[in-house]
Amino acid sequence: MADEPSTLSRVGNFVSSAASVVAPLSVLTALLFYFGYASSRAQYEYFGIDVDTIGLSTQDYVLRSPQSLLTPLLGFLVLGIAAATAHEAVRRRIEAARAAAEDDAGTAVPGRRLARCRRAARVARVTGWLLLVAGVLLVLAYGLLRDWPPYPLVTPVLMGVGAALALYGGSVARLVDPEDRSRRPATLLLALVLATSVFWVTATIAEWSGRGVAREAANDLDRFPSVILDTKERLYLTSPGIEESALEPFPGSTFLYRYRNFRLLIEGGDRLFLVPPKWTPSNSTLVVPMDGSVRLQFRFQNSPP
Repeated sequence: MADEPSTLSRVGNFVSSAASVVAPLSVLTALLFYFGYASSRAQYEYFGIDVDTIGLSTQDYVLRSPQSLLTPLLGFLVLGIAAATAHEAVRRRIEAARAAAEDDAGTAVPGRRLARCRRAARVARVTGWLLLVAGVLLVLAYGLLRDWPPYPLVTPVLMGVGAALALYGGSVARLVDPEDRSRRPATLLLALVLATSVFWVTATIAEWSGRGVAREAANDLDRFPSVILDTKERLYLTSPGIEESALEPFPGSTFLYRYRNFRLLIEGGDRLFLVPPKWTPSNSTLVVPMDGSVRLQFRFQNSPP
């Protein structure tokens, strides 16, 4: 019985450690899923497909997210390194000015240095709040500006940069005057605005990335697998590049028409999504169920062995 408390303590520590790992992993998976979903939705919407009809799994969306997250993550990493380097330089300068002010209390030069730091902090805060107000005004004007292409990026950038400047201005002011606590109440709200803005910017970039991938694919559909489709009935297709031919009937034959030059865009949920070899706004995506109602052949495209 003497070992019971220690055993329970170890179990409690293990559960606490597991929870501290599982929770971040769950949040990370949810974020990767969302950004992968946003990118895939924009990508297949270009071809007239609702991504929910494809039937992609959570793992599929998570695996698709890196292509849309690479650019914003690298950008935020560079900005973070630059901000950390600049903050370290500012901190050292303020600490040097404060130390000089304490050592040379009878001279005015260190006091002027601290006064300049206070003015810089005040300018940063005022600029940040002005940018933040501009972003809020854009949010309120969504009904008028929602068709403006840069709106989904400009609005969160203004709010994020504004919140960051207001936060940093307050941080510099507290470095200059450590005893001042009057600016702390708004810190949490500004941090939430900054986090939300970063999320919004990343989601916008993910959507633009998906649309860019779709446009690139539409310009080079030959890189997708070529499909020959046999059907029981005539499809009356109008998409250019699709060759229709009638199959010679024979006893027991059920497939009467053959269509060549389709390209396999994606497969999901026991269905194939086929597109013509050249994509134009007038084209459409053909959804083919893999239930025996059609016959499919995939053409050999690589170099012969």
